[in-house]
Amino acid sequence: MAVKVSSRTAGEGPHGEVALARGQSVAMRMWRNESPATDKPMAARPYETVGYVVSGRAELTVNGEKVVLEPGDSWLVPEGADHNYTILESFTAIEATSPPAR
Repeated sequence: MAVKVSSRTAGEGPHGEVALARGQSVAMRMWRNESPATDKPMAARPYETVGYVVSGRAELTVNGEKVVLEPGDSWLVPEGADHNYTILESFTAIEATSPPAR
């Protein structure tokens, strides 16, 4: 069974993310126009995250290692890794989590 989710009508998650397609093993979400004033605290999550930068720039810190994410870049945050994002300029990205983030 195919399921379509439009980003124009998708629901917003508890952290401001746009909830996209979701299955039993993986889920997608979009962070749209995240502001540089948006601080993302250090966290460790019970799922693996991969992402792709659509626009803007952010600094990702994973287990103390920092990388700058720019349009066209993709990234991986391993399950359980301490990480945070510092938004450098209005940031839009797509993420997939496995298992699905709650």
